[in-house]
Amino acid sequence: MKFISREPILKGWSSDLKYCATDEKGTRFLLRVSDLAMYDAKQTEFQMMERVAALGVPMCLPVEFGVCEEGVYSIQSWIDGEPAEDVVPQLTDQEQYDYGFASGQILRRIHSVPAPLSQEDWAVRFNRKMDRNIRNYHSCPIKCRNGEAFIHYINGNRDLLDGRPQSFQHGDYHIGNMMIDRSGKLCIIDFNRSDFGDPWEEFNRIVWCAQKSPLFASGMVNGYFENEVPVHFWKLLALYISSNTLSSVSWAVPFGESEISTMLNQSQEVLEWYHDMTEIVPNWYVSK
Repeated sequence: MKFISREPILKGWSSDLKYCATDEKGTRFLLRVSDLAMYDAKQTEFQMMERVAALGVPMCLPVEFGVCEEGVYSIQSWIDGEPAEDVVPQLTDQEQYDYGFASGQILRRIHSVPAPLSQEDWAVRFNRKMDRNIRNYHSCPIKCRNGEAFIHYINGNRDLLDGRPQSFQHGDYHIGNMMIDRSGKLCIIDFNRSDFGDPWEEFNRIVWCAQKSPLFASGMVNGYFENEVPVHFWKLLALYISSNTLSSVSWAVPFGESEISTMLNQSQEVLEWYHDMTEIVPNWYVSK
């Protein structure tokens, strides 16, 4: 595919170079370029996007994959619209909830892609991750208030991981990776962190949704479960959010004071939602 122009996209945490590229017909595409060493990983990512797109998921559609002078590239369809995190909080309560409900239904569809049979047992894998997060927290000089509440919840609920199924995961599913297109449809972007794991673990990023719009976050849960949310989900979600929040401060240290402050504030907000991890349903949740 030949482009006549490309404008850099600087938003986001990905190491990929991203561009809004325009072809000779004036059609815009998303162009992502990665280091050549990432070829195998990026090819797998592109192939999985093709599988998900075939399910009818509204997303940046995979168009072309290959190698260029700059590295390995992928071309995806361009979504003409606005970031959901900017649009949704300005809408009516019902509209915020409805978009969240739609995001939950979309996520359910994404999770219909099964994980390979060779995938490591989930309990073994995630217990190892939680152990690492606890070690990193203890060795980090910066601590959040009552961080031990997260550790106490983790150690008291490890058995919840036993026997959990695994599926394809978007890898970073939250309102910041969603767009509202010109027709008002919710679309999903940035599959570059996709993986396989417990589908319910995918909700660990719902923290970002709840901060932007509690109604959107509530709708996401209800849409995923068609308004029948099992208690077991809430217990596991609290476990995944505990692990994620515990690791967030040490993760932020290399990025400076601003990110550290963001994560410390977030940890306090999470503790308030869960009453210092003594409740399993966050206080922002509304059932319908």
